[in-house]
Amino acid sequence: MPTRAVLELLLSAGPDDPPWGYRICEETGLGPGTVYPILERLEKAGYVDGYWEAVTPTDRPRRRLYVVSGTGRQQYAAAQATRRAPRWGLGKIRPTGGAT
Repeated sequence: MPTRAVLELLLSAGPDDPPWGYRICEETGLGPGTVYPILERLEKAGYVDGYWEAVTPTDRPRRRLYVVSGTGRQQYAAAQATRRAPRWGLGKIRPTGGAT
């Protein structure tokens, strides 16, 4: 569930406002010990692209920003479709002709 929360936040972010690690922690309610390993795994898998701000602000450290990659969007959509599919093959049950 934490990975899903991070991905959903990233997917909901606008292209002009990509979230950074601390913001992801605040908005998901997850701690940095959870969020940063998730971001690292997603980045290594190619589902998320992380990049540093182009300019270093004078009043704070530079932020690492995160966006979902095209591959990440496809994989998330496929996972969501699988979650919505009927479980136990209920759509494939055929009548046996017996009374129930």
